[in-house]
Amino acid sequence: MSQRSPISGLPLHADTAWSLSDGRNERWPVVDGIAYLRVGRDALVRDALTCLDAGRPDDALVLLLADRDDLWNGAPADPEHLRALVRDRERLTFREAMAHLGFDGAGVYNAHRWSDPTFLAGLALLEAHWPDPAPRTAFELSCGAGHYLRELCRRGVKATGADLVFAKLWLARHWVACGAAELICFDAAAPWPTGRDTYDLVLCQDAFSFLDNKPAVVEALRALAGPGWVAVGHVKNADWPGLASRGAVTAADIDKLFPRGVVYEDAELTRALVQNRAPEPALPRNLKRVEAFSLVFGPGLHCKPHSLAGGLALPPEGAPLRRNPLYDGCLIRWPTERYRQEFQPRATYPLRTDAPESAVCGPAVAQAARRRELVDLPERW
Repeated sequence: MSQRSPISGLPLHADTAWSLSDGRNERWPVVDGIAYLRVGRDALVRDALTCLDAGRPDDALVLLLADRDDLWNGAPADPEHLRALVRDRERLTFREAMAHLGFDGAGVYNAHRWSDPTFLAGLALLEAHWPDPAPRTAFELSCGAGHYLRELCRRGVKATGADLVFAKLWLARHWVACGAAELICFDAAAPWPTGRDTYDLVLCQDAFSFLDNKPAVVEALRALAGPGWVAVGHVKNADWPGLASRGAVTAADIDKLFPRGVVYEDAELTRALVQNRAPEPALPRNLKRVEAFSLVFGPGLHCKPHSLAGGLALPPEGAPLRRNPLYDGCLIRWPTERYRQEFQPRATYPLRTDAPESAVCGPAVAQAARRRELVDLPERW
């Protein structure tokens, strides 16, 4: 993707193998192919560039991996753990890497996201409106560790992922999406450094609720899609009983922000995926009491939802599968009580399974894969 400075707005070009410049006063670090363009981190940018210019890329990487979003309420990352992570990155698993980063509860969610009901809802949202021909390019805002990027890249889509937190992108690079996706670190609350590129598909899953200035974000997503289409999944409903989530919106807000959107109850998408049918859209005014919304919009949208017979709903044919690691033997063992409370009511997998410990994705195990009793995990999960 072409990139522009989020400060000057000028095009950025590589001035070294490890940095970008606007040709005037700005330079930005690039580590493992990930451009760090986050504003308000002047000292971090300066220190990372000092390390890179001195031939110490691992020191720059440790600095960037310690950076968190401004709402992070966990303990700071331990520098010794980060140095060990950088040193041993070729042999550590995804879960071990997150432990070194100090992700704690966030690590639990990332590790089990492949069977998370909201993740499946996002896949269903995309598949229900997947066009023919398929998208050639995609951009995901707030892509996290790259779970959706992995699915898109494996289906031949040239995907770009953006996130506020460099460490999440780095996990995507080495453990989840690997080298298949282009990655960029920037703050969606600042001017976007995305140049004039447009994408066939633009998506934002499980993150819209946490973004400020939502009308501006919607317009930026719309501009990136150009003649394509946009998918926004799992937008938390402020009217859901007991919800205390920053940035949640109401059904009326959804109607105002996305006046021509095709809107769903998020849980309806998960149900449709498991039941191998087309999901049923609804008017926002009829979704006032649901937990979360999902929607699609844009000129390139295929408006009538498809049946979720295959495609993104299932792992690719021939993919190696393993029994969902939430199972301890044949019974579910929840990793935390909070995880159980959040996902048990909408879990697609049964509490007890007779699924094999491993299999290859195909007709014989299609239903177990659809329910996520069997999952398709990265090689170094």
